[in-house]
Formats: sequence, structure tokens, C-alpha cells
Amino acid sequence: MTVVDEHPTSQRAPWAKKKILETATELFYDEGIRLVGVDRLIGESHVTKATFYKHYRSKDNLVIAYVTGQHLEDKEYIETLIRESSGPREALNAIVARDVAHLMGSGFRGSHFLNAASEYPDPEHPIRQLISAHRDWFSSTIESLLGELGHPLPGEGADDFMVAHDGAMAGGYAGDPIAASGALQRSVARILDEIV
Repeated sequence: MTVVDEHPTSQRAPWAKKKILETATELFYDEGIRLVGVDRLIGESHVTKATFYKHYRSKDNLVIAYVTGQHLEDKEYIETLIRESSGPREALNAIVARDVAHLMGSGFRGSHFLNAASEYPDPEHPIRQLISAHRDWFSSTIESLLGELGHPLPGEGADDFMVAHDGAMAGGYAGDPIAASGALQRSVARILDEIV
């Protein structure tokens, strides 16, 4: 006997939370965080307003979940690249190759993190704090790889890497992704050339 639930939202609550975040991730990246309102998120997620507020309580909480999710996705991906690489040089080259693939991908719109930071000018805002934590982790990861390779100044090398990475993400979106990809690859090659 088939029973039709008159309150299907209660059964789909775990699905609904994931669907809201997936919808937000797509819209925030494609259109910007500030431009996407709660009503739009609710409509495109196909959930009720009550379901949205039950899971996230506010748009800022959803943005925090979005930035956290992007950090965890990046962290897992990069840590896997490092584990599967034959050494730190190959890992750095794999990270650059991933960036180039991202730059050249359809729908590329810059860095999730730089885009979000531009919409939250207060450096003390919790969302900016999450972005800073992500950037600290990424920079430390690059510094560690450069240190393993014997770079004479791995911290400065990591700073140079981050500037090249950020420039490629911004320049690849605002300008020519092919030129940005080439500039990123040349910049990282110069950083690696400093290792004797």
C-alpha cells in the first residue's frame, strides 16, 4: 500500500539542507553573494521558507557554510594531489595544473574566496575570518612543499606563489584566461628555479 505523506518536507529535511547549499554554491559563484536573496535561494532550492530557516537561520549562516564547504573541498583535493604525487615538486606542479584547468573551464568566474572577500569588506567579519583561515592553510601548504624542496626562503616563495595564484584567478576572469594561465606557470617555474 502506498502512503502519500502530506508533509513531505519533513522527510526531505536532510536532502533539503544539502539542496539549499548546492543551490547557494552555484548561485553565489555565478552571480555574487549579495545579489542572491533568500527568496531566490528558497525558490530555486524548492524548499519552504520554514525549511530554509530551520537549517540555516540566516543568509550569513548559509554563506559561512558555503565558504567552509569550498575550503574543505579545496583542502581534500590538494591533500589528495600531494599524497598521490611522487614528491613536493610534482605536487606543486599538480596544484598549478589544477589551477590552469579551473581557469580554462567553462563557467570560470574567478576564485570563490577572492569573490567572497570582495563582498565582505570588514576583515573582522566571520566570513572574512574563514577566508583568511583558508588562505593561511593554503599558503602554509605551499611553504611546506617549498621547504621540503630546499627553497632558501620558503615563506617568501609561498608569498610569491599566492600572489601569482591570486593574480591568475582575477586576471583570468577579468581578462584572458590563457594569458593568466601562462603567467601563473612562468611565475611558479621561477619560484622553483630559486631552488639550488
